[in-house]
Amino acid sequence: MAVASIRGLTVKYGQFTALHDLTVDIPEGCIGLLGPNGAGKTTLIKTLLGFVEPAAGGGDVLGADIRTEGTLIRQRVGLMPEQDCHIPGMSAVAFVAYAGELAGMPAAQALRRAHEVLEYCGLGEARYRNVETYSTGMKQRIKLAQALVHGPKLLLLDEPTNGLDPRGREEMLELVRSVSHGKGVNVIVSSHLLKDIERTCDQVVVVFRGRLQAQGMIQDLKKIEGAPVDIELREPNGAFLNALLMRNAKLLESEEYRYRVQLPGSPEDATRAVFEAAKASGAQVRGIKLAERSLEEAFLAAIGSPAAHGVAPPPPLV
Repeated sequence: MAVASIRGLTVKYGQFTALHDLTVDIPEGCIGLLGPNGAGKTTLIKTLLGFVEPAAGGGDVLGADIRTEGTLIRQRVGLMPEQDCHIPGMSAVAFVAYAGELAGMPAAQALRRAHEVLEYCGLGEARYRNVETYSTGMKQRIKLAQALVHGPKLLLLDEPTNGLDPRGREEMLELVRSVSHGKGVNVIVSSHLLKDIERTCDQVVVVFRGRLQAQGMIQDLKKIEGAPVDIELREPNGAFLNALLMRNAKLLESEEYRYRVQLPGSPEDATRAVFEAAKASGAQVRGIKLAERSLEEAFLAAIGSPAAHGVAPPPPLV
């Protein structure tokens, strides 16, 4: 089932069109909303929550219409915004409990739940400190806590690792992974950081210049046409490559004792040919696996060649 369905969505800021006739179904699970800065990711999140009125098209989130039922959507959805959202002068537990009350929870239940989610997010010992005294990493965690306090069915995370050092980034990604895969909460992670998406998500939606470019399982997007295989030998062996070529292999890449080749037939046929070539040449095969491209290569393939369309290339993805 789709947690959100978008049909022909167009969003404009004055003369600038941020989203162009976007149509997409976002499935259950942990989904990466991937694109460079300025691609329209944050605009899409704001529109899904009913904060921005579309110029055309529409859609629904968890069955509620984005045009007319924004309040209902925000009660069911948790948002971790990119910018800081704390209220100066409030302790962490008071702030998170207040967020729960804003979502419609009774005060006592919101306070009890606030203690629970702060503990879960690793802020149990700092729950009575004012949020403005928190470090950047702690502020990111409290944004996650306030998004979780009311038990949402869908969690929207906008650049969740923004401003974090390497250790804080790893800890945040572990939390996101725990929420989505351990707690069964549907999560949409909006990020321009490919490693973050690959670490936490199973599927991606690729947006570029306000348009949908690709959608699917990460492992499927990383597949290479023709299903080539990567082979690693224990040591260089020129006779091995000749033996492979005699078996109708096509050499795609080579580096010392590593080869990427394309062989006819099924993956099982390719594996058999590799070991036959190794036996014939006396080579020792250390490893063989189906080759795949990186997520960055998949992303660049999804958006096509910017130069071919007369536009500047997107900002680099890390």
